[in-house]
Amino acid sequence: MAAIGRFQKDDEIFYAKVVEGQLYRLRGDIFSTPTFDKRPIPLKGVKTLVPVAPSKIIAVGLNYADHARETGAAVPKQPLFWFKAPSSLLPDGGKIEIPFPEHRVDYEAELAIVIGRRVRNVTPNAASRYILGYTAAQDVTDRTIQAQEGQWCRCKSFDTFTPLGPYIETSIDPHNLTIQLFQNGQLRQNSNTAQMIFNCFELVSFISTHMTLLPGDVILTGTPAGIGPIASGDKLEVRIQGLAPLINTVK
Repeated sequence: MAAIGRFQKDDEIFYAKVVEGQLYRLRGDIFSTPTFDKRPIPLKGVKTLVPVAPSKIIAVGLNYADHARETGAAVPKQPLFWFKAPSSLLPDGGKIEIPFPEHRVDYEAELAIVIGRRVRNVTPNAASRYILGYTAAQDVTDRTIQAQEGQWCRCKSFDTFTPLGPYIETSIDPHNLTIQLFQNGQLRQNSNTAQMIFNCFELVSFISTHMTLLPGDVILTGTPAGIGPIASGDKLEVRIQGLAPLINTVK
């Protein structure tokens, strides 16, 4: 497998391999040993969905030292994580909605891990066996609410606050990838996943010691420095080396 997307045509939802803009329908279970049609499907009427339907979204905070510094927070000694509501997912091309226009709401570009196999108590060395692949994401955050509460779930779980996609890249090393966010064409975040405090395999291992991860679960691995506010009309692009770009607008 390589880049895998999740699509809808009429009432049917299906997975397909994406090759040079063509879609090759997946047969079988994406989390097992699927096969793919040899002929592409017609693209007319096909809608791109978020690439997976997770039972849970786990977000990791302050996982880049430069981001911890810009927020004035201490660098964590172990991964700091919380849950985001799956109902907050938004596909590539979707519109981020700001529920309280008077609040400050920020972009946060992130690399997302997609779990491929049920896993509990895995070591970092074995973690890659349980990962299906990686995709681009945003952890949109209402900073006004975040400043008022000790918990971060509410400020990050509004509908549309987790753009994800467009595809899952199944053949990539996640540990040395450029990660960038562009706001209206202007570069706002520019880092590398090598700057993570806890790498992808360490995150899967740590989280799996606290809960069972299921196929399709998503882990957001943290954002680098450069966070900033969004406004209606903005165009936001997350560009991660080796992945298809994730592009959303704000209303």
